[in-house]
Amino acid sequence: MSWFREKRLPKARVPYTAVPLESPEGGRVHFSDDLHDSDAADVEDNELFDMAQPSEVLEVADNDTAYYGMALSSRQRMRKRRGFWVTVVVLVVFSVVGMFWLYVGGISWMQRSQKRNVILMISDGFGPASETMARNYMQKTRGLPVGYQSPLDELLVGSSRTRSSNSLVTDSAAGATAFACGLKSYNGAIGVDADKGPCGTILEAAKLQRNMATGLVVTSRLTHATPGAFSAHVAGREMEDLIAEYQVGNYSLGRVVDLMLGGGRCHFEPGTRGNSSCRVDDRDLLSEAKRSGIRTLNSRQEFDKLEAHAADVLPLLGTFALSHMDYEIDRDATQQPSLTEMSEKALQVLEAATRGRNSGFFLMIEGSRIDMAAHTNDPAAHVREIIAYWDAVAAVRAYVDTHPDTVMISVSDHETGGLSVAKQLGSEYPEYLWNPHALEAAQHSIEYISRRLLPGPLQADEVQDEASKYAFVRDTVFTKWLGIADAKHEEILAVAREADSIQLRELLSTALSDRAQLGWATHGHSAVDVNLYAYGKDAHLLRGNHENTDIGTIIEQMLDLDLSEITRMVKQDRIIQSTSAHTEAWLGRRDLDAPEHYPHIH
Repeated sequence: MSWFREKRLPKARVPYTAVPLESPEGGRVHFSDDLHDSDAADVEDNELFDMAQPSEVLEVADNDTAYYGMALSSRQRMRKRRGFWVTVVVLVVFSVVGMFWLYVGGISWMQRSQKRNVILMISDGFGPASETMARNYMQKTRGLPVGYQSPLDELLVGSSRTRSSNSLVTDSAAGATAFACGLKSYNGAIGVDADKGPCGTILEAAKLQRNMATGLVVTSRLTHATPGAFSAHVAGREMEDLIAEYQVGNYSLGRVVDLMLGGGRCHFEPGTRGNSSCRVDDRDLLSEAKRSGIRTLNSRQEFDKLEAHAADVLPLLGTFALSHMDYEIDRDATQQPSLTEMSEKALQVLEAATRGRNSGFFLMIEGSRIDMAAHTNDPAAHVREIIAYWDAVAAVRAYVDTHPDTVMISVSDHETGGLSVAKQLGSEYPEYLWNPHALEAAQHSIEYISRRLLPGPLQADEVQDEASKYAFVRDTVFTKWLGIADAKHEEILAVAREADSIQLRELLSTALSDRAQLGWATHGHSAVDVNLYAYGKDAHLLRGNHENTDIGTIIEQMLDLDLSEITRMVKQDRIIQSTSAHTEAWLGRRDLDAPEHYPHIH
């Protein structure tokens, strides 16, 4: 190849060189640097020269001469290809940078600029066995098919673990604090951590950080454990007077709850009001609320007249009972709205209040008395409370269907009663059955019945002497109110003679539960995992088995909240009630709202 290197012509005189066909370059044309455009125009793309005769102008082309040895059309295509890949590289770089920006800041901006509604529904004391019992009850008493699904069955996504910081068996206060603050705390804690430090709640953060409208709808007292944990910070759940003060805005953050519907007016009334109050002091929180601009509702009639779609309804405080609202099985529809009616009204009010805004609302709805019926081991009241909760779930789901920016989460704080959907009645091997029809004819709760049998303002006139009381228990309590037509003499006599509220309720529970063949392990709570349901936007985030604290942290992430910032803001707030608080040795007595808890409230 030495002759090839030595005998080459000056580039000024030779417009191109060629490479032999047998070479790796395949005889392609290569143009000289100074003639690579005009002089090459007549050379066809990839044209090969006949190299049969020796040539003195051949040389091995390097990368530069290879490019200029191409025809013009080939070089133009190469330029286009180079431009294409440069464009691709630039787009990739910008995409990576853009994705990084979204990750560190853009997602936060997008979340804050998008309207979101979060509806957290809490079925207090509602365990998996209770869902089965209520489904079976509906199937058998309504003649529904075997494949019937409840409004909750269709939304099942996982389960929640329920332990508190100091016990494997939580109470409602610690359970609600886990949801509200996203952290574990001790039994009895209301919006405080395990060291009794106030913890910021998702309701407070939604109001202050996202300018969202906020609401609480319950069938218990509004000052009870679950609503209290979202709206107050107190060391013990029995400090309901202080919880009420928080709820009307008497703390560092001011008023953060826009809408409250439920029971518990007695904790907002001054102690000077006698039987209408259960406050220890004389503060009139209802009057204070009105002076601060809060609209108050105290009756079913006022509730019905409320123009929910008006833009100026909030802030709103509606209390429809002195203490807890009545069980669904006892409720007089002319006196108290149902959980579904209050939920629908709340959705209408919050929807109107946030119309035209890019901030939605946070609403907590609690089926409070599912738990209390289970504390009494009252299967008839328990199943009716579950069905009432299902109705509320169906109403909320209908709202979500027309508002795709909304998510509904339904979860229980714990299971109550240790319910088993079967019961062995004797020493012999049990039958494989339970009887839903035994609950169908019941007309009143055990709580309602016991108040008519024991001394007090609600005691029935027919129980003033032993003979008339026996007849009343036989003909009214068993036959009419419990729907038991085969009551034995011993059962009737035991109920007629019992003077203790707790023991009386136990006798009535046994009469119903044995006939239905339902078992109860406790009058308290159990440690069983509870079902988790979700529907709507980002519902998939709830799939799987979660700690109860995850519910709060997932909502925090959904709404791009910072609970730690709220915690810093409330850390100096008062957590101890200045006056004495009502306490009970057995938690169930308080949750049952038995006459002995507030002797002057009936």
